[in-house]
Amino acid sequence: MSAFKSLLEETLEAWEDTRLGIVDEVENIPEDQFDFKPADEVRSVREQVLHILEVAMMMTGELTRDDTDFKRAPWPKLLKMYAEEAYQAKTKAELVELLKSQLESAIKQFKEVGELHMLQFIERFDGSPGTRLAWLEHGIAQEMYHRGQLTVYERLMGIEPALTKKIKGG
Repeated sequence: MSAFKSLLEETLEAWEDTRLGIVDEVENIPEDQFDFKPADEVRSVREQVLHILEVAMMMTGELTRDDTDFKRAPWPKLLKMYAEEAYQAKTKAELVELLKSQLESAIKQFKEVGELHMLQFIERFDGSPGTRLAWLEHGIAQEMYHRGQLTVYERLMGIEPALTKKIKGG
């Protein structure tokens, strides 16, 4: 068990674990299946990965600012303000690399602003107060939610999820 120096370090370690699990699932899906979607009205595999990235990029950008404001722009515009690099990624290899490099960059940014910054109160999307750290934890939960969706997609495509393989020792 690691000895964490701060709540921020512990939270970032949890995010890294979550994100690397997403990377495992994305790597487990053949690139020719990236446009699979279980129904017309939901995201494809590729769109799920892009969504994970755009939210993470926006979250990192806003939470590391001194003037965090999730109402800075309407939701779609706010995402686009931060996620141009995600929209440029087209191939599986580019998306996997960006999942890794975005996390590495974000962790560095969060460590640079420090724990005190992350413990400051901001206004959440719903208008209620909350700390930046709590919002980061919300972002991690959002990524885990989408990881679960990816595993359901894998099952629907007849692919055993990476986490299941890992648990089985494969």
